[in-house]
Amino acid sequence: MRLRSLVLLPALAGLLLLTGGGDGFAQQGRQGFQQPQPQQRGFFQFFWQQPPPPPVAQPQRQRVAPVVRRRPTAPVVVRDDPVIPKVDVAHHILVIGDSLANLLASGLEDALENRPDLAVVAKAKPDSGLVRADFHDWPKVAATLLAGDQTISLGVMMIGLNDRQAIREGEIVHDPLSPRWLELYRERIQSVTQVFATRRIPLIWVGAPPVQNARLSADLVTFNEQYRQLVERGGGQYVDLWGAFVDTENRYTATGPDVSGQTMRLRLGDGIHFTEAGARKAAHFVDVLVRRMFEPGTQGDVIALPVSPDTGAPSNPELQPGGVERLIDQMVAGLPVISLPAALQAKPLAGPILPLTGNAGPGEPALLVSIPDARGRGEIAGQLDRIFGEGILPEPKPGRMDDHRWPR
Repeated sequence: MRLRSLVLLPALAGLLLLTGGGDGFAQQGRQGFQQPQPQQRGFFQFFWQQPPPPPVAQPQRQRVAPVVRRRPTAPVVVRDDPVIPKVDVAHHILVIGDSLANLLASGLEDALENRPDLAVVAKAKPDSGLVRADFHDWPKVAATLLAGDQTISLGVMMIGLNDRQAIREGEIVHDPLSPRWLELYRERIQSVTQVFATRRIPLIWVGAPPVQNARLSADLVTFNEQYRQLVERGGGQYVDLWGAFVDTENRYTATGPDVSGQTMRLRLGDGIHFTEAGARKAAHFVDVLVRRMFEPGTQGDVIALPVSPDTGAPSNPELQPGGVERLIDQMVAGLPVISLPAALQAKPLAGPILPLTGNAGPGEPALLVSIPDARGRGEIAGQLDRIFGEGILPEPKPGRMDDHRWPR
């Protein structure tokens, strides 16, 4: 019996090796630590190789799409102001004078911002005037500027703040606004206008506005009157700024409506110079004339008026101050107008004057038909008396607009 057991044990061990039972026991041992397995009862449990556990299905990881970073787009800017195409400068506007002229040039640049074909050339000298020719001789300087390489199409002059000074004539000193002082001052104004008239360049002379100092304002009134007379006589145009910078009582005011109608401060604390809004308002009156001279449709051609080589004034007497009024008087009187061109002679500027009241002359048609007295002078007179005297309207005629009867 013992010998038979010894023979069976090696046989069983060899059988296990042949069938891979060792691996099964080892695998079962390793799995025993991880998960308890149900025990199989029976004798042949050592002889059967247990199947490997089914593979555990791993959850598939979903691939997330990569985040695409977009470049930030540039913000869309909506501009209120129109895009003005680039245009070559066709005309240069020369601005000369004192410190107020310097501010006027700045305001004129803002006013002409939408006209790139017009350029402002500011050549003002703040401390200058027409009295001290030894300090700054404006007629000579203006002639030099007009003869330069830059073609000037229009001149703008504004001066007077520094001219309340005595004028020296040799050894004699003339007090401001004295008779001889005014004669010399008028000659210097004519010298400036003559420079522009000789070169047939239009000139706009801007009068000085009122200032806070009442005495200086009174003197500026006298200066402005000299400017107006001599500039218009020389063929230029005078611009009056006085009414734009005074209150309702014609007195100096530092505030007032600007070009947009808003109440703004127009003058600085010194009571003389303009603020930015004041300079823009002063330039508005010059801007109106400039745009009229340089119309876009006509390429800005300025018609130069014929002037006399001696005085610089327009050669046609009709273009001088009061010339149109004299023409009307000549036409009314029936006098021949010889100096006018043939086209204007064929079509007169004014017709005969006929009185609206009074009795018409013999052979003259009456402009107004007088209505006779309403009492006892016909049916029409009676109707007028009832309408305007008693307030009784006439009976409407069928089909007329005042017939409101219903049904029709």
